[in-house]
Amino acid sequence: MIFHITSRKDWETAQSKGEYRAESLQTEGFIHCSTLAQVLPVAEKFYKGQSGLVLLVIEPTLLSSTLKWEPPSGGAPPPGVPEGDPFPHVYGPIDLDAVVNVVDFIFDSNGTFQMPEF
Repeated sequence: MIFHITSRKDWETAQSKGEYRAESLQTEGFIHCSTLAQVLPVAEKFYKGQSGLVLLVIEPTLLSSTLKWEPPSGGAPPPGVPEGDPFPHVYGPIDLDAVVNVVDFIFDSNGTFQMPEF
């Protein structure tokens, strides 16, 4: 499984359109995803303080778009992710059928994200 953090609103929009497209697909050419071990470091670096988030659980074999394992875009990985650890990048929209679970992604009273139960 691979994972993608997004807003509940963007996920609801995807459901009405029949596919999920992150803004990065247009600006960078791919959708940023993470492994299970990368989710919390990514959330802490890029989503700190944001609410209304969901975590998409994606089955890679159900993607019709190309999946590539690449170095983190923008250079160094977030703290907590080992140097050289590749990230999954999806080069195209994510099929709704490939999203096998959607869970609320929230932070605790200290503002630290907690890994949701699947």
